[in-house]
Amino acid sequence: MKPAARIAAAIDVLDAVIAGEAAEKVLTSWARRNRYAGSGDRATVRDHVFDALRRRRSYGWLGGADSGRGLMLGALRALGSDPAEFFTGEKYAPAQLTVSERCTRELSTAPRAVRLDFPDWMIPELTTSMGHDLEAVALVMQHRAPVFLRVNTARVDRAEAARRLAADGIVTKPVNLSHTALEITDGPRKLRHSDAYRDGLVEPQDVASQAVVDFLPKASRILDYCAGGGGKSLALAARRGCKVYAHDVDPVRMRDLPVRAARADADVAPLDAAGVKRAAPFDLVLCDAPCSGSGSWRRSPDAKWRLDQDRLTELMRLQAGILAQASNLVSAGGYLAFATCSLLHCENRDNTAKFLAAHTCWKLVTEHSFSPLDGGDGFYVAVLTRIDQHA
Repeated sequence: MKPAARIAAAIDVLDAVIAGEAAEKVLTSWARRNRYAGSGDRATVRDHVFDALRRRRSYGWLGGADSGRGLMLGALRALGSDPAEFFTGEKYAPAQLTVSERCTRELSTAPRAVRLDFPDWMIPELTTSMGHDLEAVALVMQHRAPVFLRVNTARVDRAEAARRLAADGIVTKPVNLSHTALEITDGPRKLRHSDAYRDGLVEPQDVASQAVVDFLPKASRILDYCAGGGGKSLALAARRGCKVYAHDVDPVRMRDLPVRAARADADVAPLDAAGVKRAAPFDLVLCDAPCSGSGSWRRSPDAKWRLDQDRLTELMRLQAGILAQASNLVSAGGYLAFATCSLLHCENRDNTAKFLAAHTCWKLVTEHSFSPLDGGDGFYVAVLTRIDQHA
């Protein structure tokens, strides 16, 4: 595919996403319908789409419209390219520019929310949560997230994992935020076919997500209460000396966990709701609760534009309910950990404070926020402990 054809394809995908479809689903459907597109074409179209979604407001401003065409027009202008060289109207290329589309405007004149690529309604909450760091965080969030790996330290140390990956053409570097983390600097698309991955020595996982696990206290019996795909369950199991259980309200999310655990030689036991009740109490219960996902919007930028105030309020109620439920599963003297991949205080420390105010038999041990400025996703984690010894 020529560059103009790739831009035309990205326009079509973006229009579908703006209409409400999930980006990954639309890209997969596009690839299936266009078998002629090679791996390089698919990768470039994907990059166009996700870059435009990360910068939807600023690109829309530069391109004059919140549409696939407007976003790609704005993307070219942001890169300093002449859109007329690509919008030619020739076969497979986007139609020629209209008179109005030839008019340009400077991003410096745009409202703050447009320059930062956030919805207007979020700016007050983001300002409260991040203060003077907001503009720096917004700049980081406009770019693709690095690709991180978690080294399975139960099987191999970080240096040896890096050597094994290098043998398969994957270049990495250690990351200070977590002692288990490597960042791929070259060859990320080779990972799934590498021996290190197939042998269970490494797993893709954001470095901040790994740092959250590092932050948790040691415990003998651990429940990952909102396990999702089970990434944190596997990271906890790599500590050895503990028994890890995984639960999710939607068991389908854990369908790949047994295969991943077997590959990693990790002892993780999936539990349904009845199984959780039978196995309780636990020394540590981790609640990586459903949230806005605002800390990971570099990876899932379309989610940023689907969130609204009503959904955020609903999520906060859900988080409070999960904390209350999970607190009943912790042994006397045990720990309850609450985590979200959110940047927002209303989902994070405010939720923790409300829980403590309503549950006087708990106290805060420690809490921490990881910012995208630290290198990974935005994450929050709080560790609480029971102080009623007769529970």
